[in-house]
Amino acid sequence: MMFRKLAVPILVLALVGGCSRRGELVTGGISAVRSACPSVAVAAQTGDITLFDPVTSRDASAIDVTATLTNVRSTCAEGPTEIVTTVTFDVLARRTRTDAARSVTLPYYVAVLRGGSQVTAKRVGNVAVQFAAGEGRAQTSGQVTSSVNTAAATLPEAVRERLTRRRRPGDEDAAVDPLADPEIRAQVLNSTFETIVGFQLTADQLKYNATR
Repeated sequence: MMFRKLAVPILVLALVGGCSRRGELVTGGISAVRSACPSVAVAAQTGDITLFDPVTSRDASAIDVTATLTNVRSTCAEGPTEIVTTVTFDVLARRTRTDAARSVTLPYYVAVLRGGSQVTAKRVGNVAVQFAAGEGRAQTSGQVTSSVNTAAATLPEAVRERLTRRRRPGDEDAAVDPLADPEIRAQVLNSTFETIVGFQLTADQLKYNATR
């Protein structure tokens, strides 16, 4: 799969799949509201990036720039035909040499996962960090918007009924979790979506993050 690199820090993901509608799961008098909006997080091992000079070195003395992707936040607007999620994040950077002003461009990605593993959309963009002369720290931010087709993400009515039906003591299936049914569990998993962000790292950079 090929992904187009964008030159601006604002991306739009047009998805054919998405997250389920809001549903209330009631079991034994306890209800849990399942949001239609995807959860948002930084992917493991991709929240930090380290640039070296020279680039082939991995010595601490060769560290040029380090940056962290943090403060990930999201807002979600649910509509009758689509669910729109806007994700914002900050990039905090440090550099070793502080003599002159400098701009450093860092690549990042945004991906949507379905069922915890299936990538339904991914885009790569760039954020530019501006260091002032004499300053060793800099900060910038990025933003991404995803659009999800609501109808494509809705659970079948029969599955929704199984999940939301009130169970009373004495019922034959009162103590049976409907998610124990592999078919029901698969349907729910298939309608569960996550938005993940992180730096777009090379294989060497991923290895460095995993072993440092």
